[in-house]
Amino acid sequence: MTDANNAAAIPSRLRFWALVILLPSAFAVLIALGTWQVQRLAWKQDLLASIEQRSRMQPAAIEEVEQTLEAGGPVEYRTATVTGEFVHDGEQHFFATFNGQTGYYVYTPMKLADGRYLLVNRGFVPYDLKEPETRPGSLTPGVQTVTGLVREKLEEKPSFIVPDNDEAQNIYYWKDLDRMAANADLPADAVLPFFLDADATPVPGGLPRGGVTVIDLPNNHLQYAITWYGLAAALLGVGLFAWFRRKS
Repeated sequence: MTDANNAAAIPSRLRFWALVILLPSAFAVLIALGTWQVQRLAWKQDLLASIEQRSRMQPAAIEEVEQTLEAGGPVEYRTATVTGEFVHDGEQHFFATFNGQTGYYVYTPMKLADGRYLLVNRGFVPYDLKEPETRPGSLTPGVQTVTGLVREKLEEKPSFIVPDNDEAQNIYYWKDLDRMAANADLPADAVLPFFLDADATPVPGGLPRGGVTVIDLPNNHLQYAITWYGLAAALLGVGLFAWFRRKS
């Protein structure tokens, strides 16, 4: 073999042994990612089953929801019922779309018999009916009973792409319970630490339209697992091809 041939063979051998070293590590990483997604799939399926069960249970009293939350149990999407009087002057408005229409979800403080308050998402009103005086029929007086789904308090803005809330205009882009309560002039120590989304039971005047809660948690973990395992299989095929080609 000439010196030129020897020089050409060295890079070829280096590439081969580099593949021998790197391919098993890359294969292990891809298998680990696929396995992690399988584990996440099992977790997500259990979570969805739990949410489905809670959302179909008989409505719990607010006191029961409190006890569950204080004990560290899940209350998100739990059906519950509450009785009290709406404080319409404290309406807070969450920018939203519903059935293709732009508008707001109306969060109204409800004063309970014990003097505490619960922020109730009464439902959707169209964009031009944001202000309460434009829909006087929606300002139901007296003691009311509302049934719906409990929504847990958010501790921070869910994403940097979500706009900051505009409290001066009473427009919210994420559900900051503490600031909603403060903007409604509610005593901080008398506000329950969760929301209630009203169900679709018709209300006088037809507004707000309840039943706006959408339970739609993405579950793409099986797709991700197949992708990672597929890449691992392709990488294994490339490695075997290179090995047998070297041997031939």
